Amino acid sequence: MTRRELGLVLGSRILAMANLDQVLPPGDDCSVGKAVPGRRAVTRVLVVDDEPAACKLLSIMLSPPDYYCAMASHGEGALVTLQRERFDAVISDLQMPGMSGMELLAEVRRRHPHVAFLVTTGVDDVDVGVQAMRSGADDYLVKPLLESVVVASLERALHKRRLEQQVENYRLHLEEMVVERTAQLQAALRQIEGSYEDTLEALGAAIDLRDSETAGHSQRVCRYSLEIARAMSWSAKQLGSLARGAYLHDIGKLGVPDGILLKPGPLTADERTLMQQHVQIGFELVKGIPFLADAAEIILTHHERHDGSGYPRGLKAEKILLGARIFAVADSFDAITSDRPYRRASPFEAGRETIRRKAGELFDPQVVGVFLNIPAETWSTIAKDQRQKATLPSRLRLDDAILRLDPSVIP
Repeated sequence: MTRRELGLVLGSRILAMANLDQVLPPGDDCSVGKAVPGRRAVTRVLVVDDEPAACKLLSIMLSPPDYYCAMASHGEGALVTLQRERFDAVISDLQMPGMSGMELLAEVRRRHPHVAFLVTTGVDDVDVGVQAMRSGADDYLVKPLLESVVVASLERALHKRRLEQQVENYRLHLEEMVVERTAQLQAALRQIEGSYEDTLEALGAAIDLRDSETAGHSQRVCRYSLEIARAMSWSAKQLGSLARGAYLHDIGKLGVPDGILLKPGPLTADERTLMQQHVQIGFELVKGIPFLADAAEIILTHHERHDGSGYPRGLKAEKILLGARIFAVADSFDAITSDRPYRRASPFEAGRETIRRKAGELFDPQVVGVFLNIPAETWSTIAKDQRQKATLPSRLRLDDAILRLDPSVIP
């Protein structure tokens, strides 16, 4: 473009903008175009070129209300301006005295990495453009400049930088997001655990309503079993499974007829066979519930005996799940020391003696040894506590039994 043609373009542009009352101040470093109050935020561009006419042409192309344009005649001045003001983009000539456009590009990338950077050159050389892009430029423009090309290139560069900024912000705040998401996940898990507990409470309440003569039995046996298991150094996960199995061990009695379940005298052989089916019924009820899968085996085997005389499978010794062996001691101890429709409760010491005598026959000797080493008053304290709890209007929660043993064992 000749000097005359450039003058004509500049003249027509200035006349067209006369109604905006925009005047170009004298001097090498100046700014034109101001943000219009009430309008959306404008794009702030710094034009760097040692030729004032080229700076002014770009400032006219990038005029208000969409753009705010400042000018600098050399790289050093551009860096000062960038330090003093915020800009969204820099458009710089490559060939300038002093600091070149490539040197300015390197400094801008180091100091202001999120500012878009376009280079202009009078040499239509692809290698020059490639070199600039490799050095961090977002695009390069070949003179003479066309407004449509300049605006399109600038908008692409700004869009790219906005995306990069979003990625960087995401990376910087990723740790905070992980902490927040983890807290949300933990809250959701607590809600799920609460629903699990509500389910267990509903099932336990149904058992108590069904077999009111042994009300509180499931809660006491749960506490007794956990006391023994804790003395055997069980893990939190194992304690949780045992607690659920112990708490729901008699859920199968929901399928036993009242005439058998509540009969005040001894059962006949046929009635005993029907009663024994409650372990299989209970197992079938809970085996398909994921969070009760481990407890289901305890429900099925809680009437197996050490010598193989139990039911339903006649398992012996170590072939019986350890949780079921622990539960067998706790269940029998509570049965001996609780009132039943057909007899009165025996003293706690008599219950301990019965368990001791049946070690190796009905009960695992190792489990019995642990049971007998627990202070005798522990069992009466648990029973008393459960009787008091039964009189309270608040409902018993499964985790209460575990927390009283060790607050850290809730899985």
